[in-house]
Amino acid sequence: MSSEAHPSPDALANEITAQSNLLNDLRKQQADPALVEEAKKKLGDLKRSLALLQNANAAAGGSKEGKKKERMLLKTPKGTRDYGPAEMYCREHIERIVKDCFTTVGASQLDTPVFERKEILAGKYGEDAKLIFDLMDQGGEQLALRYDHTVPLARYLAMSGAITTQSKLWQVGKVYRRDNPVMSKGRMREFSQADIDIAGTWDVMIPDAEIISVVCTILTRLEVGEFIIKMNHRKILDAIFEVCGVPPEKIRPISSAVDKLDKMAWADVKKEMTEEKGLDPAAADKIGEYVKHKGGPELLDMLKADQTLMANANAKVGVEEMGILFTYLKSYKVLDKISFDLSLARGLDYYTGIIYEAIVEASAPPGFKSANAFASSSTTPSVSNAAPPATQQPKKKPAKKAASADDEEEIDESQVGVGSIAAGGRYDNLVGLFTAAAAGEGKKAASLPCVGVSIGLDRIFALVWPKWVERGMRSKETMAYVMAAGDGLLAERIELVRELREAGIKTDFLLKAKPKLPAQFAAGEKDEVPFAIILGGDELKEGLVTVKEQKWEFVDGKKAKVESNDKGTKVKRSELIDWLKSTPTYKDWSSGKLIA
Repeated sequence: MSSEAHPSPDALANEITAQSNLLNDLRKQQADPALVEEAKKKLGDLKRSLALLQNANAAAGGSKEGKKKERMLLKTPKGTRDYGPAEMYCREHIERIVKDCFTTVGASQLDTPVFERKEILAGKYGEDAKLIFDLMDQGGEQLALRYDHTVPLARYLAMSGAITTQSKLWQVGKVYRRDNPVMSKGRMREFSQADIDIAGTWDVMIPDAEIISVVCTILTRLEVGEFIIKMNHRKILDAIFEVCGVPPEKIRPISSAVDKLDKMAWADVKKEMTEEKGLDPAAADKIGEYVKHKGGPELLDMLKADQTLMANANAKVGVEEMGILFTYLKSYKVLDKISFDLSLARGLDYYTGIIYEAIVEASAPPGFKSANAFASSSTTPSVSNAAPPATQQPKKKPAKKAASADDEEEIDESQVGVGSIAAGGRYDNLVGLFTAAAAGEGKKAASLPCVGVSIGLDRIFALVWPKWVERGMRSKETMAYVMAAGDGLLAERIELVRELREAGIKTDFLLKAKPKLPAQFAAGEKDEVPFAIILGGDELKEGLVTVKEQKWEFVDGKKAKVESNDKGTKVKRSELIDWLKSTPTYKDWSSGKLIA
């Protein structure tokens, strides 16, 4: 009697890969929706089957005699990825620029743990709290991976007694969110953020303008393309909600809904506010009349003319502060990058004043330009956000509990935007919240106003990397490769390598005693090293070395070494370092350019 054979985990994994490729092909071909849905359902079934089989194998213990050990599945966890050497060179280039801009304005570096006590993170992120990665009980401590750098910074300042009256602090590092990843757009579960914050009591809006100026400088130097800084003020937004009849307990949830106007049509946002969050439709319509406006300083005049709004104390303060901010931004010469957008809400609970986010053309879902600040700005638009394009995916229903972490609905990455590439705002109460909690009920606790920004390095990398490849940028820092013709000349090679490195010239050589010259050239070419320094026995006796400068070009869209009959230049060994440093290649090295 025979039983039906079950596929192995390896076979199922291969089927899942093939089915994923099929689903992506159908989407690219804009195939019949029924075929796409059928392919998606089959992919989900395969993933569930794999999860059930893996769970069954784990339950069996895997210790039965004669049982073949399953092969390890070599892959990174969902929402994470590896970066190869060429990609890391580009990422390091991005980080160097960001850090240089931070230190240029006088900021000091900070580093905090990647995990925090869970109570530190709890209650700070509104509806996004569900995205926090919890860790299992670690020796009596309930821990979680950090969601951002802002809350750990506030905890750090509170632990210092909130006595840092005036300081600029920056931090670069990994943060974690259990979100649905879109890898091609830099939206991941593990990603890098660069933050700069200004803490302390300063004159109104000066530090806020300083932060926005830093963001504009960074994005300009990184050459991300055209960008816009969308700005709003929490006090103005809260005042709008209040005069429109939003109950106090619903202000934060409604704010979170409004924040989705950059990727959802107004009709869908209104539906969320009324059907899911219980807001009166009349109040939602009033909100819609406000949040459709965006523009520049002239938008303040429209708000000032609204007597109902200006009777609200929050609105009055917010409008006054925005006016001051625009004056400072004019001095920083960044007004042309600013869009005062009343639909910008920022869903995090800790913001208290100015809020902002940087976007590019690719931030919004493809075709959804009405929600994007690159669409025409006006204080008197005729309609609110238009309906989304036909290709936009419908809102997902709550999913049933999955059999495994990987058993989640597939996302069509072609219909997802990059999102904002930097965002932040003022949070005057977050440090005080920690000091008050630590002091105990009824005791006076110090507070510390702060304003800052988080820059999404992975999203910026997703924008910069294709341009980096198209422009033929370098993939490594090595500038010189020391070689030997004839006898190995190992001692002589090592001595010259040491001298060049001590002079600040990044240098490498083949780690063999008597390598053949073609093998040495091949190694240098593989690393795209521009200067091949060749040692010969007779030349060394004359105090000379041969330097051959190697260049690259595009051939059929790919980098290729320029073939040349040039035998190189004879250079006095004693003058080699000065000779190299006088070349255009050395002087332009920091640009990362390989192909002129």
